[in-house]
Amino acid sequence: MEHSLSPGLYIVATPIGNLGDITLRAVDVLRGVGVVACEDTRVTGKLLHHLGLKKRLIRYDDHAGEGDRERLLALMESEPVALVSDAGTPLISDPGYRLVRTARERGIAVTSLPGPNAAVVAMTLSGLPNDRFLFAGFLPNKAKAREEALAELAQVPATLIFYETAPRLAAALAAIDQVLPGREVAVGRELTKKFEECRSGTPSQLADHYAAHPPKGEIVLLVAPPSDEPAGDIDVDALLRAELAQAKPSQAAARVAKATGLDRKDLYARAMELK
Repeated sequence: MEHSLSPGLYIVATPIGNLGDITLRAVDVLRGVGVVACEDTRVTGKLLHHLGLKKRLIRYDDHAGEGDRERLLALMESEPVALVSDAGTPLISDPGYRLVRTARERGIAVTSLPGPNAAVVAMTLSGLPNDRFLFAGFLPNKAKAREEALAELAQVPATLIFYETAPRLAAALAAIDQVLPGREVAVGRELTKKFEECRSGTPSQLADHYAAHPPKGEIVLLVAPPSDEPAGDIDVDALLRAELAQAKPSQAAARVAKATGLDRKDLYARAMELK
C-alpha cells in the first residue's frame, strides 16, 4: 500500500536472483521515493521496469567520491532516497558504508528494510553448523594474502562464509585445502534461481568437480568450523600424511595444528616419525 515517506535514507534489499523474492515493503518504498541510488543503473532499471516503476537513478558504487555522497545527502534532507545494490542487501560487501555513517552523523533518518542476502541463503542450505557463523567478504586475490587471511580465521569457532567469483574458485579451494586441511566446504551458486546448487565435500573433491564442470556467476563459499571432537577421535596420522605428501614436516604440523587446535610441537614430532 502506497503511503507518503518521510525524508531520509531507505536501505532496500533486492532479489539475488528470483525476482519474486522482493518484499511488499520494498516495492512500497521504491514506489514512494523520488531517487534511487544504485551500483549499476542498467541492473536497477530492469528491476524497476519489472515492477512497473520509473524513478530517477543516481549511480553510487565503489568508485563514488565525496561529491557523489554529498549530493545524495543533500537530497535526503528534503526527500526520501532509496539505496539498493545490484542484488541482495546493500552494504554487505557492497558500497554504502560511508553514506550511511555520514547520514547518521548528520541526524538524517536511516531506515533499513530486511530482505534477500546470499550469505544467509547459502548458510541455510549448506548443512554446516549454523549456531555461529562469520561472514568475511571476499578473500584476497593474491595467493599469499589469501593464505594469510585464512590462517587468521583458522581458530574461529564458527562456520566461515566468503563471497567468491567463478574464475577464482579453484584458487580459493586450493588455499583452503592447504591452510585448513580436513574441513568440510560447501559451494553455493545460482542461489534462488532455476539451477540453484549447494554442493559440499572436501576442497579437493569440489575442485575436481568444478574443474570438470566450470561454474558461472557469483559464488558463496562456506568452510566448516574447527573440529570439536576430542583429540583421540581425530585421525591425526591421516591428516599429517596428506600434508606430508606436499609439504615439509614443519609445514605439515603447522597446517594440521591450525585445523585441529592440537599442539604444533607434538604434531611436528609425529610428522618426523611418519616421514
